[in-house]
Amino acid sequence: MNAPDRYERFVVPEGTKKVSYERDTKIVNAAAFTIEREEHTVGNILRMQLHRDPNVLFAGYKLPHPLQYKIIVRIQTTSQSSPTQAYTQAIDDLDKELDYLKKSFEDEKNRYEEKLRQGY
Repeated sequence: MNAPDRYERFVVPEGTKKVSYERDTKIVNAAAFTIEREEHTVGNILRMQLHRDPNVLFAGYKLPHPLQYKIIVRIQTTSQSSPTQAYTQAIDDLDKELDYLKKSFEDEKNRYEEKLRQGY
């Protein structure tokens, strides 16, 4: 069959960067980040996190083609920030949020397991 192997959707090929940056030459303070081997899940949460930043004027993403396993995130910022700073801050904020979510889930799971052990 002509379908690509399943692992190609997740494994970044050798010599390929996970994230690449390209400055937009037509719009001031704008850039595109290409993220390899990701799709709508990462694109949408990253876009939503970028929209929380008051210095971000525009944030959007697209999948160029269903068989190309990458997303392109476009960011435009005010003069007080740069697209790279906004991208880095969004990734850091998401990392903190996901750590908090993981900790909250594990705490609740431990509480539930303790109740089961006590017979509730």
